[in-house]
Amino acid sequence: MQEPEITEGLVAAHGLKPDEYARILQIVGREPSFTELGIFSAMWNEHCSYKSSKKWLRTLPTKGPQVICGPGENAGVVDIGDGDAVIFKMESHNHPSYIEPHQGAATGVGGILRDVFTMGARPIAAMNALSFGRPDHPKTRHLVQGVVEGVGAYGNAFGVPTVGGEVRFHRSYDGNCLVNAFAAGLAKADSIFYSAASGVGMPVVYLGAKTGRDGVGGATMASAEFDDTIEDKRPTVQVGDPFTEKCLLEACLELMASGAVISIQDMGAAGLTCSAVEMGDKGGLGIRLDLDRVPVREEAMTAYEMMLSESQERMLMVLKPEREAEAKAIFEKWDLDFAIVGETLAEDRFLVVHGNEVKADLTLSQLSSTAPEYDRPWVPTPAPAALAPVPEVDPVEGLKALLASPNYAAKTWVWEQYDSQVGADTVVTPGLGAGVVRVHGTGKLLAFTSDVTPRYVKANPTEGGKQAVAEAFRNLVAVGAKPLASTDNLNFGNPEKPEIMGQLVGAIEGIGAACLALDMPIVSGNVSLYNETDGTGILPTPTIGAVGLIESAEGLIAGRAQTGDLLLLIGETQGHLGQSALLAEMFGREDGDAPAVDLAAERRHGDFVLANRTHIRAATDLSDGGLALAAFELAERAGCGLEVTPTGTAQLFGEDQGRYLLAAAPKQARLLMAAAKSAGVPMAEVGRFGGTALTLGGTSAPLEELAALYHSGFAAALDLQ
Repeated sequence: MQEPEITEGLVAAHGLKPDEYARILQIVGREPSFTELGIFSAMWNEHCSYKSSKKWLRTLPTKGPQVICGPGENAGVVDIGDGDAVIFKMESHNHPSYIEPHQGAATGVGGILRDVFTMGARPIAAMNALSFGRPDHPKTRHLVQGVVEGVGAYGNAFGVPTVGGEVRFHRSYDGNCLVNAFAAGLAKADSIFYSAASGVGMPVVYLGAKTGRDGVGGATMASAEFDDTIEDKRPTVQVGDPFTEKCLLEACLELMASGAVISIQDMGAAGLTCSAVEMGDKGGLGIRLDLDRVPVREEAMTAYEMMLSESQERMLMVLKPEREAEAKAIFEKWDLDFAIVGETLAEDRFLVVHGNEVKADLTLSQLSSTAPEYDRPWVPTPAPAALAPVPEVDPVEGLKALLASPNYAAKTWVWEQYDSQVGADTVVTPGLGAGVVRVHGTGKLLAFTSDVTPRYVKANPTEGGKQAVAEAFRNLVAVGAKPLASTDNLNFGNPEKPEIMGQLVGAIEGIGAACLALDMPIVSGNVSLYNETDGTGILPTPTIGAVGLIESAEGLIAGRAQTGDLLLLIGETQGHLGQSALLAEMFGREDGDAPAVDLAAERRHGDFVLANRTHIRAATDLSDGGLALAAFELAERAGCGLEVTPTGTAQLFGEDQGRYLLAAAPKQARLLMAAAKSAGVPMAEVGRFGGTALTLGGTSAPLEELAALYHSGFAAALDLQ
């Protein structure tokens, strides 16, 4: 087959700027082949190279005594004691999910699961953070249905419980939804598998499903804005098979246990290209690939297509040569492909051969570790104007406005499509704060949460970045978990616009400060840029996934309030209404500053809750909707009325940070108040449970009526059955 001529248009279609192509010419010393152009395009796009964000990502705290492996591998690894480790990561599949929602979301789940089990871990939990456009936008309902179906279909069939996440709606996502997938697994701390190749002349082995044309160019597509040619990009979306992936998991874990594996890498973005280059580069070795040996499921595939295919459920491994027969037998038993497709080389070379022709012959290190790195121009986000006056609202009407919004209504319609109990170790299911899963065979529990408030980040990127980490910290603490570490999924618009780059820089600054202060280092993550359509970007959405440890079941805070229990508020309430949920839902306003985050107070208040958790019946943190929404959620969960004593819109709906709401029996409440006083932690009694109504600021409504609105609001807003 005749390869196309390399033209300016072809270079541009591969997402490469003229100066980048000039750099390629300098590196190669000649015009690249079509396959080589595709390889450079894949390795140098934002999705694989982080060329616009590397400089700033290096400023994040990534180390700690609990960290076994930080960023740079397939997933982060954190010690949880007794020789056990939790391995986790969050990653985006935004562009594919907008083009083809079911497969885009499904393969996002599949990809993040592979990132975890390629490290040697058995997945135990999944989450997803989803952002969609306006509920009444013509595409939103289709996207919500397709994405939720895709997440459920893959996760349920694979057999991993979905234990948490978030769903939001905002006009900025009308043309670019966000699908951020999280997975966590367990492994022995001394049995972690890494991706760096080692040894010269070692066999490079292809594992899993066959290669097709699905997903060709997917990583490059994920590093570009959308326009009116979006439908043309449908072939770049991968197709997933969770049953094959389940077999791949079992085969990989069996092979790993045999001692035959030197290194292993998931074939995700940019498929064979990225996996081979990363393995070689990390090990300081070259790689030779013979594409005639690659298992394919379509006829007449070109080298270009095979190198850039993102067909799912595939791995690349460097194997101990003497264990080849044993390894092949394991994969054949699981009805999966096993093929030796190359070998490691002593020289710094990436050699790709197909049909006895050299299709690519490049310096391997210059594809990965020396990819372009930009210090893009950026401007700080201007300080927001002062908040215009906010009218006093009827407290119950304000609460109803929140409960009827799909942003704050119960996501029952979503959770019911996910299997949260598969594996039989889930202790706290979705919709009840952080998800909690038992560490099987031990008394320990792990808690998982995902958080960000994008309107805060837009108004004030640094405080918004801090708040995302602080809210994740509080969600873990509220179930009795000691926060361990974080993963980030940084979703932003076009970094070539200085104001967007400024949002990214500010958010990373805030995230870093909070992770340092709260001892939650970033151990893995993903950057997703160019989330724009026709020049309009999304709200900056740096999602934080976090993991916490509960040493024993006695430390879990997961009770329900009872009649006679007191409602206690930890933290100071100034009544901050800037960028609040009430302002957005009741008045259609997004003005004012984000709430300030006092990281020392966050740490002090969280440590206090953990130290006194045996006195606490139930707990939640205060975030969107302030005291009013948090109080309702505690009452609704308990099925018990509640009278809340503070009055005024600012006191009830303000979103000041660093606050928790606790339910405790009177005797325990007195002990908590005394302990708080001696610890210098602000605490006040703000209500009492009992009856069948929720009373806010002297205005009441039947709890049953509010609960009905809460549970029907999501489906009603989207006209879902």
